[in-house]
Amino acid sequence: MKIKIKVKEHINKQDIVRYLLKLLVSTLAVFISAHMISGVEITDFTTALLVAFTLSILNTFLKPLLVLLTIPLTLFSFGIFLLFINAFIILMASDLIEGFKVNGFGTAILFSLLLSVITFVLESLNNPRIKIHIDKNEEE
Repeated sequence: MKIKIKVKEHINKQDIVRYLLKLLVSTLAVFISAHMISGVEITDFTTALLVAFTLSILNTFLKPLLVLLTIPLTLFSFGIFLLFINAFIILMASDLIEGFKVNGFGTAILFSLLLSVITFVLESLNNPRIKIHIDKNEEE
């Protein structure tokens, strides 16, 4: 079995700008989500930035390992177990970052779901391929 890993030879300015924009969107999503759920506390926008960065690092390096180790559970649950992995990663970030507190596993699952939805909405505002259309003239 051969495993090929493709590594970019250089990083250009466009890649850096794209990452920073995604980080900003994630930061906004973390900040908004934290203020919408009573069991999540965040001190300020700087902490939200640190949370977004930490989640990106954990999702890049730890999540693939956890997914690989839990493939049978994930398949047996038709993918729902991935919610538990996301909640675990959020609780881990909560333990690592001072100023970010998630009160319990259920709250972490709810935060994960809301964070995904808000991130999708914010990213769709900047992506011309994704359009969210709300028809205000539609009769009920």
